[in-house]
Amino acid sequence: MHKSSPSTPGEITLRGVVLGILITLVFTAAQVYLGLKVGLTFATSIPAAVISMALLSAFKTATIQENNIVQTIASAAGTLASVIFVLPGLLMIGWWANVPFWPTFGACAIGGVLGVMYTVPLRRALVSKSDLPYPEGVAAAEVLKVGSQSRSGAEEGKAGLWAVIWGSVASALYAAGAAVKVMAGEMAVYFRTGSGATGIGASSSLALIGAGHLMGITVGIAMLAGLVIAWGILVPLLTAALPASAMPAADLALGVWKTDVRMMGAGCIGAAAIVTLAGLAKPVVGGLKSAMEAARQAKEGGGELPRTEQDLPIFIVGLTTLIALVPAGWLLASFLQGGVLASVAPALIAVGVGYIVIAGMFAAAVCGYMAGLIGSSNSPVSGIAILTVLGAALSVGAVGRHIMGPETGQALIAFALFVTTVVLAVAVIGNDNLQDLKTGQLVDATPWKQQVALLIGVVAGSCVVPPVLELLNRANGFAGAPNLQAISNEPLAAPQAALISTLAKGVIGGNLPWHLIGWGALMGLALVVVNFLLKKSSNGKYSLPPLGVGLAIYLPSAVTAPVVVGAVTGWLFERAVHHQRWGEVAKRLGVLVMSGFIVGESLFNVALAGLIVLSGKGEPLAIANSLSEGATMVVALVVGMGLVGGLYKWSSNNARRVSA
Repeated sequence: MHKSSPSTPGEITLRGVVLGILITLVFTAAQVYLGLKVGLTFATSIPAAVISMALLSAFKTATIQENNIVQTIASAAGTLASVIFVLPGLLMIGWWANVPFWPTFGACAIGGVLGVMYTVPLRRALVSKSDLPYPEGVAAAEVLKVGSQSRSGAEEGKAGLWAVIWGSVASALYAAGAAVKVMAGEMAVYFRTGSGATGIGASSSLALIGAGHLMGITVGIAMLAGLVIAWGILVPLLTAALPASAMPAADLALGVWKTDVRMMGAGCIGAAAIVTLAGLAKPVVGGLKSAMEAARQAKEGGGELPRTEQDLPIFIVGLTTLIALVPAGWLLASFLQGGVLASVAPALIAVGVGYIVIAGMFAAAVCGYMAGLIGSSNSPVSGIAILTVLGAALSVGAVGRHIMGPETGQALIAFALFVTTVVLAVAVIGNDNLQDLKTGQLVDATPWKQQVALLIGVVAGSCVVPPVLELLNRANGFAGAPNLQAISNEPLAAPQAALISTLAKGVIGGNLPWHLIGWGALMGLALVVVNFLLKKSSNGKYSLPPLGVGLAIYLPSAVTAPVVVGAVTGWLFERAVHHQRWGEVAKRLGVLVMSGFIVGESLFNVALAGLIVLSGKGEPLAIANSLSEGATMVVALVVGMGLVGGLYKWSSNNARRVSA
């Protein structure tokens, strides 16, 4: 490593890389659990930046750029966990009984490497020469700047670390309350509406409250609109249209939501995603042109590009992309080896690799642009996954159509899901790379060093996803999977993976309920129009993201209701402190407490899965007690409100102290 000087500050250091990898391991485990439980993941950049600053402040030579590299490595891991939106589908259709390490590692790593490579040429167009807001990238840069500026910065850095710790402890204890059965895991109420039925459920989860705060009020209101459409309009109407039934209200409402409303939600997400993608063609093409132009000018002029504009050379990017296609082909070949599709394996491998290259490029560009527009936590990864699996299933189905039978059908579905996993890894890492490069641009980092750091993060994250996924498969299993050895009788919902595998089955088997998806798509288009009119009439001040609405129709209310609550409480808190001199510090501490909520609960539940596997008991912590279901709901509500309110108050008090 060279000595750091003002012009070339120390960036990639051994301690930074080790710290980045350690944070990666923790956050990836947390993300995998959260994604399987609720179908959402969160951005890990900000908590990683805070932890890094607090720990590296012990070294005199630590620089803001070194801290930036740590958060770059850690953020890769967090985003890579999104492959769990597809992978459990292979267990749900019964293709895998366990999660094999190498195929899963390979899909994550190859997709991740391609994601980095595809977005290198887009950096100039989408980061340095664009006016996209990059909310999370800018926020991470702010945190890094504050932490490295002054004594008060160091004070805030320490308070920030405590915010993550207290948030984690609070949510782990809260989750433990549900595990020992003194608190309800879900608060729900279902009732008859004339001849129909509806209701609402809310998971007692501080992680979801935290996710809502981080997503913000705009997405929160969109999700509230989705809840109203799903549970206030569609479920009561569709249940009323059914022949009279003596079923309990909860079974009736949930049954109709699962079979009909959810498919409409999928159509809504798909349509909203397609419209969003259509608007991106121009900026993406422009970005590629300007990257080629910059490479040509550098060659002709022979002039040295400034350090803060140096990407990985385009030649290396092209070569790495080509080399990555070899293990990609090998991975797909080994997936098909010795199976019922041997006769069409060469054609399938060619289609699979071609699809990964082309769909991956589109997905990376689109997701990168979305990260700039609304931040990577809110990026419509679900929409991208839906479109990707539809495309994969259609192209794979076309190759295998003439040998279709029950066994070959299942094998084709599995292959389509596996190809989709790789494309999704490309998309989410593309999403993350541009977000991180924005942070880097604001703290004078060297782009190529960040791109190398992201590759390190991809490999580290790819090592963690398979074992955590297998641990949760052995402990809980997945809803709808022929759970061959799950110990607990509370399977994880894995809502996105359930949808993606249903779509793949429907396309290849030819029995997809297109009419429901069509109605959903019409709803999605109507929401796009509403959003456009709302933005136009308010001069861009208000919006109703159609993807947020679609997600809330598609995800269980147990997941979306707490997210809405978190978004509203976060907005109220930020409004309350906004005009104070220490308001900005309080807002940052609030964000870190909420990140802690997600980390603590998720890690507790991963540890609980370990305990379930070791003890062989489905509920190893449960204590017999005489509390009624209603009483446990009240306990959960009161304790949850106390913890959220108490920690918001703590954030205000500490902000006041730090700013004094």
